Amino acid sequence: MEQHGARGGTGRRRFGRAGLLAAVTAGCAVASLAAGPSWAVRHPVPRPDLGVVAPGAPEASILPAVAARPSDSDLEVVRLDPDPAPSGGTTTVNALIANRGPDTTASPFTVVVTLPKGVAPEGPYFPEDCEVAEHGRQVRCVFGPGLKEGRTRTALVPVYLSPDLPLGTLGGGSVEVHSVDDRDKGNNRQPFDIRVVETA
Repeated sequence: MEQHGARGGTGRRRFGRAGLLAAVTAGCAVASLAAGPSWAVRHPVPRPDLGVVAPGAPEASILPAVAARPSDSDLEVVRLDPDPAPSGGTTTVNALIANRGPDTTASPFTVVVTLPKGVAPEGPYFPEDCEVAEHGRQVRCVFGPGLKEGRTRTALVPVYLSPDLPLGTLGGGSVEVHSVDDRDKGNNRQPFDIRVVETA
């Protein structure tokens, strides 16, 4: 039997039957991968963005998902009657609010002063941004969070008494406080009286 070397006289590589079968098989495998369906090649799934980049920020920052939770605090209106005043004169309503705790307030609260008939608000008020509402019958003042247990805040509302008010005790006024933090609504309102006296 004639023996053939690895290379013939022309320099081409010769294969036996087993070598030829292996080469054909490998070529089919390559062709199969090249012509395979698009789903056969897996692409990395993009990860969702967890942060946002604020303008001017050097890197991404995470935004809070929820607002701050209300505190466990109890706001109370402390009754204080204004100083007596004559008809045609002025006095000041002191709307005193106390935090009975146990927590420091985490949310703003609104103080609403309702005035008796014959009495009109007359600024300036404290805080300065108090607003007059209900055709002059109410003054609403907003205080920010951070009132500690045992501490107080006071809204000051100067008022003018109508000249035709009779002498005596004038009722119908009240002070209320409203806050999402407040867990006891039973002490959120107190009335006040204005004593109309003779001109000194």
